[in-house]
Amino acid sequence: MGLGGNIGDPTAAMARALRELDAHDDCRVQAVSGLYRTPPWGKTDQADFFNCCALVETSLTAPALLQLCLDIERGMKRVRTERWGPRTIDIDVLTYGNDIIVTESIEVPHPRMAERAFVLMPLADIAPDLEVKGKPVREWLQQADKTGIVSANEKREWWTLQLGDG
Repeated sequence: MGLGGNIGDPTAAMARALRELDAHDDCRVQAVSGLYRTPPWGKTDQADFFNCCALVETSLTAPALLQLCLDIERGMKRVRTERWGPRTIDIDVLTYGNDIIVTESIEVPHPRMAERAFVLMPLADIAPDLEVKGKPVREWLQQADKTGIVSANEKREWWTLQLGDG
């Protein structure tokens, strides 16, 4: 999973989303990356984002997992107004095992993840050998433009320590 946001307290929002995923009967958060501060991508006239990735074990189907993520976003007042625009929270299903799924509601692997260092850097923290589109994450990361991306918190347990996220 990839998580990010740039409105309000995105770190607290991501921590809350991860805890909600982990508390769900059909999901267990297995690992969480460090936290990264990243320049906006696509629409650049907005605040920097904070991003992380998580490995989640689930018995849900990929579409059901995506629906759970969308439900968590809605519960946290995510409003979708413009593509690549500012957001309180964004939760993406990046991969689902080795499955390739393309439907109206979901596409995994995420269609642009191999182009985005803000996904690849945190994903490499927890799954550098994960194969995406025929190459391991660490190889995609070597080719990606990492300009402006900095570590905001290397402690992997940052998400369990966040307080005050309502």
